[in-house]
Amino acid sequence: MLLAIDVGNTNAVFALFNERTIKARWRISTDARRTADEYAVWLNQLLALEGFIRQDISQVIISTVVPRALHNLQVLSRKYFSVEPLIAGVEPADWQMQIDVDEPKSLGADRAVNSIAAHALHPGDIIIIDFGTATTYDVVDYTGAYKGGIIAPGINLSLDALVQAAAKLPRIAIETPRNNRSVIGRNTEDQMQIGVFWGYVAMMEGLVARMRAEIGRPAKVIATGGLAVLFDEHTTIFDAVEPDLTLQGLAMIAERAF
Repeated sequence: MLLAIDVGNTNAVFALFNERTIKARWRISTDARRTADEYAVWLNQLLALEGFIRQDISQVIISTVVPRALHNLQVLSRKYFSVEPLIAGVEPADWQMQIDVDEPKSLGADRAVNSIAAHALHPGDIIIIDFGTATTYDVVDYTGAYKGGIIAPGINLSLDALVQAAAKLPRIAIETPRNNRSVIGRNTEDQMQIGVFWGYVAMMEGLVARMRAEIGRPAKVIATGGLAVLFDEHTTIFDAVEPDLTLQGLAMIAERAF
């Protein structure tokens, strides 16, 4: 079985694959100081709860946007699974796609993996929206070439900055405003909910409209990340929601590397 590890700025996700099927997944906060031994204790217990053992894992692939976290994950793979891990973006697990931007090496591993998976699952021109610490928009053309994108503050990051900078504003949850037919709030909390939620929807719809116009051909919008399902209920711009897009991309890369 394949253990795919996707390390983001906020969380790391571990997923166990049997071919292209996810059999289990676990999430832990990203901490570059966490040792291989700490990972192993945590993961060994979770494997057992799902009915698996360490010896079931024969392949490991790691994708990370936190370089300091990589070493301990490599040690984890070698020491506890007796496997030399694949590193997404490094031979033999390199991208194998054209990266048509000014600085190809600056493309984040998560965005490259998403692009590979989205192109495989949805042929044609595509726009990928990934809701993470930042909200990223990536354009992949019908040939599978990465053409560029947008980086915007993530919705939680925006809300945290607002609360920290304004002393009297309360901390609120990211959710649909209570009266979703009105954008005129009657109290501070409702006004914040409207500003954050509908403001973000308006930003997405506006940016996607501009991107589609610039592409000049029909482009599907693929959404991924934790808040994709929530926003999908309140906008029509998504053609598909793929919650496991990054993990699926890692499985595809690992498959072709062997």
